[in-house]
Amino acid sequence: MSDALVTTERRAGVLICHLDDGKANALSNDMIIAISEAISEAEGDDSIHAVVLHGREGKFSAGFDLTVMLAGDMAAMADLVANGGELCRSIYAAKVPVVAACTGHALAAGALILLACDVRIGADQPCKIGLNEVAIGMTLPDWALTLAGERLSQRHLQRAIPTARITDALGAVDAGYLDEAVAPDAVLDAAIAQATEFAALDSKAYAVTIRKMRGAAVAQMAEQIAADRAGGLAAQI
Repeated sequence: MSDALVTTERRAGVLICHLDDGKANALSNDMIIAISEAISEAEGDDSIHAVVLHGREGKFSAGFDLTVMLAGDMAAMADLVANGGELCRSIYAAKVPVVAACTGHALAAGALILLACDVRIGADQPCKIGLNEVAIGMTLPDWALTLAGERLSQRHLQRAIPTARITDALGAVDAGYLDEAVAPDAVLDAAIAQATEFAALDSKAYAVTIRKMRGAAVAQMAEQIAADRAGGLAAQI
């Protein structure tokens, strides 16, 4: 698979997805589709046992596409956010482990992608990671609150969400956005090494365990996304 936004390569049972829109890796509908297709490709291929999502230099993802979010079209905005919710839900529920190689900034929906991944390895460098929605006059959709509640440290929920605290990589490890921070030039190799280790797991046992462990949250997210598509999110914006 190869296109302008996501290119993939395979190494020893790992599908590595390089995300690069040439700018801030905004989650446009096209980017969401490209990542979703990569996850589906991995789940449907018996030779793939883990996935790495790798950002571009200095930027994992700056969040939803601002050309949509600031255009004033509430229906388009709600649709994009719901599509992002489906992507996060599909990553969180994936039948194969998904490792994030966080190369720098990860804000708003970019931080939500981190929360959806199984293991998140970030670059120990100056960067901004977090959910800044309240600071810019927005509220998180219900599915995002469900995901954040599952993955963020309980000690950090108040500061991370209602008060929109943004942190660096080491702070992101403490908060729960990342699992570890390494030298910037080691991020991708560390993520691939982790994914390769995961690829040795029993695939069926992994998928069943994920379904049992996360099934309730995944189902709740699906209901919340459906409610957003039915008009609930547009009413909140």
